[in-house]
Amino acid sequence: MKPRALAVALALGAIGFGEATPAEEPVDLKAIHRIKDEAFRNGKVMDHLFYLTDVNGPRLTGSPGWRAAADWAAASLKGWGVTGVRLETWGRFGRGWSLERFSAHLLAPSYAPLHGVPKAWSSGTGGPIAGDVVFAPVFGEKQTGEIWDLEALAQGIKDYASRQQGKLRGKIVMIEPPRPVEPATKPELERYDGAQLEDLARGPEPEPAPPLEWPLKSLPADREEREKVTAVLPLEITADFFIGRRKVLDRLSAFLRDEGVLAALTADRRGSGGTVFAEGVRSGDPEAPQSPPVVVLAPESYARLARLLEKKVAVRVGLDVAVKFYDDTPDAQNLLAEIPGGKKKDEVVMLGAHLDSWHGGTGATDNAAGCAVVLEAMRILKALDLKMDRTVRLALWSGEEQGLLGSRGYVREHFADPLAMAVKPEHGRLCAYFNLDNGTGRIRGIYLQGNDMVRPIFEAWLAPFKDFGATTLTLADTGGTDHKSFDAVGLPGFQFIQDPVDYMTRTHHSDLDVYDHAVPADLMQASAIMASFVYHAATRPEMLPRKPLPAPLPKRKG
Repeated sequence: MKPRALAVALALGAIGFGEATPAEEPVDLKAIHRIKDEAFRNGKVMDHLFYLTDVNGPRLTGSPGWRAAADWAAASLKGWGVTGVRLETWGRFGRGWSLERFSAHLLAPSYAPLHGVPKAWSSGTGGPIAGDVVFAPVFGEKQTGEIWDLEALAQGIKDYASRQQGKLRGKIVMIEPPRPVEPATKPELERYDGAQLEDLARGPEPEPAPPLEWPLKSLPADREEREKVTAVLPLEITADFFIGRRKVLDRLSAFLRDEGVLAALTADRRGSGGTVFAEGVRSGDPEAPQSPPVVVLAPESYARLARLLEKKVAVRVGLDVAVKFYDDTPDAQNLLAEIPGGKKKDEVVMLGAHLDSWHGGTGATDNAAGCAVVLEAMRILKALDLKMDRTVRLALWSGEEQGLLGSRGYVREHFADPLAMAVKPEHGRLCAYFNLDNGTGRIRGIYLQGNDMVRPIFEAWLAPFKDFGATTLTLADTGGTDHKSFDAVGLPGFQFIQDPVDYMTRTHHSDLDVYDHAVPADLMQASAIMASFVYHAATRPEMLPRKPLPAPLPKRKG
């Protein structure tokens, strides 16, 4: 059965009134019926995804792709009758960047195309070049993972510069050891089963809060452990750490540039092979040192070069990297739009997703999928002409991939200073913010961000979607996306639990992050749930309950 037919068939079984919801939290089942019907029978979410990806992707902050996608979204919102559509500047981002052309080839000892993607904000080659390849890993041949201790990182770069000074001019330099490609031991596509959802619902084990060390000096090297730590640390402290780490890595860019290397090659370090996960060498900071061309190669391509050099076989590679920098618009914007409310129009319910992406693919699952869903939710609410007491405001953020910059700037401007925790008048008028940014997977529940007061409310709102697998609530925090900007200043900000599908194994920041890896039925389901949550938040007699306002952050040392 085709995905759309499947979604409609599921809707026919689940569109009814289902189980009774808790008496203390009324649910408008008639409105939910209409929302489901519009989302499944007349859904446009995949049309939105097409324009955000195939037509206007990728969408790096500060690039023409981001602006084209924002212009398309703005025109679509206006066409649906949504008002207050505007670009709002959140602050200075810096230089924009786009990839215009790329090819890579092994020229000797034999010819082969090389599978890779240049890192964003690295330089172009100024036309086709060819050069001899040397193997000179920055942190030695044994260091196959990233270093997250800032002192060790800085010392490693300093030692490398001392060892390699004067040896790399005119060379194409392999700056990391190869990664072995291990046989896959589990499926790359995953749906949460009952046991996994039960485990999520248990929430975190009680433990003392980590000490507030600012600035941070290190984070765990293991990705999952690092995400657990950053999910509970204050957002401004973790953001400051990532800025500091980037500045340390800038020293490597400066050294390679000053040494006159033709280009640097790095190894892809995620997934099971055949895929390239490429991000950037820096943000758009115009003061950062300009990097030479840096190309991430698929692990198989990179390992072949390393094996040849290990056996003392001369290797020659050809590269053609054309990029463009944009210095004319250093300020960055978010896209905002509204459906005005009724008797409580000064109170606001927000929904959002980040519009910016990386550049290896077209940014489909990260995060055109989330943008398509929140746009579709707005379309549904407007098309059904549902009457809502509170104003509904959509936000499509920029700068998320560089540290939630767009949403943090918006929250700082409208709601509160996250350092002093000094709130502004709008802080008291935001009912909730709902975010979607974990790939194409269908919604399975919602993270409560430690706010047990909303549990019975969200249980009631999820009940009509039980047949679609959306049942789980967890007290656990989840990080890494824009709801954290709201949660950091005591506002009710929430991210939905989503099926992983192949997000972390194949598509997240990779060259496979394209339209073809989106699941239509999942995005239609997510659109219906998003629209329903927003509708109920906008019509609920009371605002959603809040956690206490966080304490001001301690002063940064140094």
